[in-house]
Amino acid sequence: MFRLKRLSDNPVLLPIKEHEWEREAVFNAAVIYENNKFHLFYRASNNKFILNTEKPEKNYKFVSSIGYAVSEDGINFKRFDQPVLKGETPQEAWGVEDPRITRIDNKYYILYTGFGGRSWLDFRICMAWSDDLKNWEGHRVVLDESNKDAALLPEKINGRYVLFHRRMPDIWVAYSDDLTVWYDHRIIMSPIPGTWESKKIGIAGPPVKMEDGWLLIYHGVDENDVYRLGAALLDLNDPSRVIARQREAILEPELDWEINGLVPNVVFSCGTVEVNGVYYVYYGAADTVIGVAVIEKEKVKF
Repeated sequence: MFRLKRLSDNPVLLPIKEHEWEREAVFNAAVIYENNKFHLFYRASNNKFILNTEKPEKNYKFVSSIGYAVSEDGINFKRFDQPVLKGETPQEAWGVEDPRITRIDNKYYILYTGFGGRSWLDFRICMAWSDDLKNWEGHRVVLDESNKDAALLPEKINGRYVLFHRRMPDIWVAYSDDLTVWYDHRIIMSPIPGTWESKKIGIAGPPVKMEDGWLLIYHGVDENDVYRLGAALLDLNDPSRVIARQREAILEPELDWEINGLVPNVVFSCGTVEVNGVYYVYYGAADTVIGVAVIEKEKVKF
């Protein structure tokens, strides 16, 4: 069994009250390591979430954007003053949420949740792409259904793109020849009753390639709505096949800023990156701030 260790007992990113678009919360960050720098793409919100209404109300509207920050050490980040990705379509009227980034064939793809705000189920997996990490185009709906927690595998398998997504309450996989039409949808992991992941599960960031398989970090939710992180190992040549799955969580809410916030008792990751033999896992804490936890690659044993 292995567990993540926090790199810092304090958040690495906090809201900035002077920035309207990220004044209330920053959380759920994707990450990629390029040119000796950590590139963080994080969800930001301008208002508190009011979720106990029958449907989204304009008087309580919160809008999510995706911010961009860069760091040399993985802890101290320089942030851009404006979001790098904002809602542009009717499906994104209430914003863009929970980005996950993958590089395939020298192009960067972000999969994110577009929230239209017409009902609480008005969310879709959307995609944007870029050549330079700064200028993004696309805003295309990937699956026209209520779906989220999606990412692309960093490599094609047998010439096909691989998509992970979440049809409640399971983790699914699908394939495509062109990033447009997706087929062969199947469940690869399900919640386990009576455990820390009994209610629902979903991937964290894109799986990370290891010598003996794809490391999949994912979140699980229990009956008390506590969010924790877990880990599984997928087959290198067939990522729909789960080789191993750790029974115990690898990270759970323990510090004050993980327990108390806009949504209490949450650690939720959208990205992991390997740097010098260490995995850095960035996570949103209580849907309010961002933390980072690490583990040496050699200690990841199933």
